[in-house]
Amino acid sequence: MKKIVFIASGGGHLNELLQLSPLFSKYESTIVTEKTKTTAYLKSRYQRVHYLIYGTKEHLFKYLFVFTLNIIISFLYFIRFKPDIIVTTGTHTAVPMCYIAHFFRRRVIYIETFANVYHPTEAGKIVYKIADKFIIQWPELKKYYPNSDYWGGVF
Repeated sequence: MKKIVFIASGGGHLNELLQLSPLFSKYESTIVTEKTKTTAYLKSRYQRVHYLIYGTKEHLFKYLFVFTLNIIISFLYFIRFKPDIIVTTGTHTAVPMCYIAHFFRRRVIYIETFANVYHPTEAGKIVYKIADKFIIQWPELKKYYPNSDYWGGVF
């Protein structure tokens, strides 16, 4: 059975990722997201949920420290779970895990957020270069991601 890590930051990105929940039971799945008050319920709803540290770019110095810690935690999770595939809807929380997976020659599937219709996200631009499958939810983004697949919205 394939091992998949589903990873996204909290909020809308996580909401989009959870639209894929029918896949969670078909694979040996782990959800990774930021730990906040709004994500605490996930542990009671899904079997395997693990958290990264929440960070926001509004406090740049603290964010750089948190981001560095999340890179280390992501690496430890990767070693622990040994995933075959990383599936993500972004954003900064997921980028390190995607690059770690790419380094270890695991598949990376990136789904660009539904929220951006006309412009690519920073995380999307960074991961596009290494993603094995890059999925967009709006055809307008094809000009930024010419090798992407348009599958429509996850909602």
